Amino acid sequence: MHAIRHEAFTHIEGHKEFVQIEQNDLFPYLLVNIGSGVSMIKVEGEGKFQRVSGTNVGGGTYWGLGKLLTKCKSFDELLELSQRGDNKVIDMLVGDIYGGMDYNKIGLSASTIASSFGKAISESKELEDYRPEDISLSLLRMISYNIGQIAYLNALRFGLKRIFFGGFFIRGHAYTMDTISFAVNFWSKSQAQAMFLRHEGFLGALGAFMSYEKHGLDDLMAHHLVERFPMGAPYVGGDLSEKISWMEKFVQKGTEIIAPVPMAPPGTTGLGGFERPSSRGNTLRSDDAALNVGVLHLVPTLEVFPLLADLKTTGIGTIKYLMFLNYKRYNLCRYEPNTIDLSDHNELEYWFTVLSSHLPDLVDKAVASEGGTDDAKRRGDAFTRAFSAHLARLMEEPAAYGKLGLANLLELREECLREFQFHDAYKTIKQRENEASLAVLSDLLMELDSMSEEARLHALIEGVLAANIFDWGSRACVDLYHEGTIIEIYRMSRNKMQRPWRASEIKMYCIYIVDDFDMFKERMLGSGDKKPSAHKRALLFVDNSGADVVLGMLPLARELLRRGTEVVLVANSLPALNDVTAMELPEIVAEAAKHCDILRKAAEAGGLLMDAMIPIQDASKENSSSVPLMVVENGCGSPCIDFRQVSSELADAAKAADLLILEGMGRALHTNFNAYFKCDTLKPVGPGSKFLTLFDMACHGKESEAGRKTGKGEYI
Repeated sequence: MHAIRHEAFTHIEGHKEFVQIEQNDLFPYLLVNIGSGVSMIKVEGEGKFQRVSGTNVGGGTYWGLGKLLTKCKSFDELLELSQRGDNKVIDMLVGDIYGGMDYNKIGLSASTIASSFGKAISESKELEDYRPEDISLSLLRMISYNIGQIAYLNALRFGLKRIFFGGFFIRGHAYTMDTISFAVNFWSKSQAQAMFLRHEGFLGALGAFMSYEKHGLDDLMAHHLVERFPMGAPYVGGDLSEKISWMEKFVQKGTEIIAPVPMAPPGTTGLGGFERPSSRGNTLRSDDAALNVGVLHLVPTLEVFPLLADLKTTGIGTIKYLMFLNYKRYNLCRYEPNTIDLSDHNELEYWFTVLSSHLPDLVDKAVASEGGTDDAKRRGDAFTRAFSAHLARLMEEPAAYGKLGLANLLELREECLREFQFHDAYKTIKQRENEASLAVLSDLLMELDSMSEEARLHALIEGVLAANIFDWGSRACVDLYHEGTIIEIYRMSRNKMQRPWRASEIKMYCIYIVDDFDMFKERMLGSGDKKPSAHKRALLFVDNSGADVVLGMLPLARELLRRGTEVVLVANSLPALNDVTAMELPEIVAEAAKHCDILRKAAEAGGLLMDAMIPIQDASKENSSSVPLMVVENGCGSPCIDFRQVSSELADAAKAADLLILEGMGRALHTNFNAYFKCDTLKPVGPGSKFLTLFDMACHGKESEAGRKTGKGEYI
């Protein structure tokens, strides 16, 4: 709970809902670990826990009695039987005693179980006369209800308000969780809730691992853990070719591939099996989803972005409304990177359609990036199946991998590409567009230099918006490439960016547009005789390769350098679509520097034109004659960014920054539209999605409530 987000959830009548618990409000709680028996542990704080109770009636009881009574060969088979059972055939209900009526005097409904297996007493039947399915369900209910009741009584005994359930008995089984939840709700008179954990099957292993002092995990934090969802396969230690062969086997059989498929020994069936993968029908498909817990990767170099505003501590409790299709309220006291909530089925369906329709084109480019070899085609086919299986899994159960936002979905696509060894699907396209854009950069800089200071600033912002349309993740952008060259499209876009930018010109659903460019201009240029001091350091979060970075962000960076501001270009650590990476930027800057003395001197001061890079914290000391232009990686491999997990290099660079420029749909609109920072912030977005038409733009200028109280502005 301390280290993994979207870990705890409730499960009531088949509905899973994630529970976000503040760290300072987590303790104390009761942890009920249901294995062969049941242990109940009171947890009062970090390392402060004791076993306070338990029962010998647990998962072992269910499996043992179930094996004797039904002849099932496995725990999974027993669970699967329960899904088709009817416990009323065996259990004696309150209605059986009172003529089908509720017993209102003591608050019992007719369907309440009065005695588990009670009907077997009065009926002259033998064991073989009862269906194994009914026996399994009756047994499951009996044990689950008792565990739920004992757990609540212990929570009541110690005054604990939270009860977490885990262990092998649960295994993500929907009916088991529903039954425990019902018991806790019934006995507490709706005053308590049962909560479950996505990684409950790993509690013992993780506890043993973290208790080993040599690991040094005392300070393990949420931002150090990254969860990924590789396509599973029924083997341990196999290579990629083995995995693809396994997938192809099922396609040849005409059988659906489920993602991720849990690993299991050969020959097993039902939950965790692979000889008969789950599908619609009489299998545990709904429960397989609960086991999609992914693989946790420990990345100790990730940090929380230091300029992310903590509105709870600054006393700002303003609630802002974001109007995307339907009104949603966002609590600004807690940072949530995702702007778009995919728990809305319409949103989910829209984005799944977008990603599915984009898939063939993406695969073509990925295969081409690997030379179009037979091996690349085979991997491309496997990627298509794998990612389509992920989409199908999430469309059926959006909470299968945790709370789902658009950023999670886009990152899943990139991780899936990398899993099938497509490390840079747009490599060739990026190189071509970089070369074409660099060829016209000199003319653009001459045009900008001929303008007055005010006109140049305005043209630079227009240029960033115009260049940001070059996004291969946008269907409209892809269509545009058939209509002209990069520079032609760029100039056409610039012409469309003429002010005033009015809300009436924005063709979308219910988004408010505020043009506060004048506020940003005043901060940069001042008014009248009042000249503001230059920003000390600006972090420019760049987006796409080609025109976006070369004709949009580099000219803006040049202007800031001209004003004496240190500039740090922040780019992806790993490729994602046509986004530029931190590894690619130094070469682009070096080529751009051939056309501009300002860029050349700044790049030299920042170590970008030298074999040995100067550490960012020391860069400004190396060359006092020019402010440095530097490059850092952001720690991401996705079109979006989560500021709770950035590279330590970026976190260090941010400590001296007083201006953020967060560019692009992914980083400034799909995520972080509602994010507040501790310094001046500009969020230029040249959108190409359903919300904003291609040549409409959102350079929303809005001084945030945080800005009014701290003197810092946010210009969107």
